[in-house]
Amino acid sequence: RCCLTVLAVVLGAVLCPALRAAPLPEFSGDQDFQLFLRKNLEFTRKLRGDVAALQRAVCDTFQLCEEEELLLVRQHLGIAQAPLEQCHSRSFQAEACFSQICAGLLHYHGSLASVLELLPAHTSLVEQLQLDAANLSSNIQQQMEDLGLATVTYPAEGRGALPAFSSRFHHQVGGFFILANFQRFLETAYRALRHLARR
Repeated sequence: RCCLTVLAVVLGAVLCPALRAAPLPEFSGDQDFQLFLRKNLEFTRKLRGDVAALQRAVCDTFQLCEEEELLLVRQHLGIAQAPLEQCHSRSFQAEACFSQICAGLLHYHGSLASVLELLPAHTSLVEQLQLDAANLSSNIQQQMEDLGLATVTYPAEGRGALPAFSSRFHHQVGGFFILANFQRFLETAYRALRHLARR
């Protein structure tokens, strides 16, 4: 768990700002880039499946299954959705989208610590999900470096900060929405990668 935390800090400091710093040329026809996209589409599919398994666990364990029934509690908790508007806007830009995917993966990597506390019976799955989120970020960074894009390092502050829950119930609802938000994030990221793969 300590290694995962260190990895998250390193990725936060280096990865996201690196992607944000340089524009992404048109590599859509490049065979290596297309292979990278296909591999990460598979990776993202796996993450979505693991998040879905944890959502089922929260539903079975705490009877928290429907978002509509919990919206008022959500507003009170202030659980944030990691932004991905650059990945589905009309003025889609690959470099901005990759940057937001990276930042969001780091956000959920940290937020999953709350889910880990809630579901001790699923520790291995939550920790694997954290590791996979970090690996997907690393894959994106490696591909950007392979394409020869310049990188700049900026400090990463406040990413993945956990909310303070005032009760066990709020913690459970918070975990529910962290997973729901992560699933939506992954669905948008998947569509963005698929969009690039079709260009």
